Amino acid sequence: MGLSVSVAMCTHNGEAFVERQLESILRSNRVPEQIVVSDDASTDSTRTIVDRVTGRHPSVDVVLLDNQTPLGVTANFEQAIGACKGDVI
Repeated sequence: MGLSVSVAMCTHNGEAFVERQLESILRSNRVPEQIVVSDDASTDSTRTIVDRVTGRHPSVDVVLLDNQTPLGVTANFEQAIGACKGDVI
């Protein structure tokens, strides 16, 4: 059995890009077992789009971390990585 793969993805008001980014990840030759999306207090529809897109791919474990208060880029990414369970991130 091969190594499991997690993707750590950070968002903040990314509604213009998040759907294409997720679809690209989910269409890759090696679909990850897990996608962790750490949203840093978005005020747009980023989280709704993440739920909609990932809901079409039930075989992938999706973790959506919803920060109500912004952590900032570095702490947000650290949080996403910390929630990943795969052998490879």
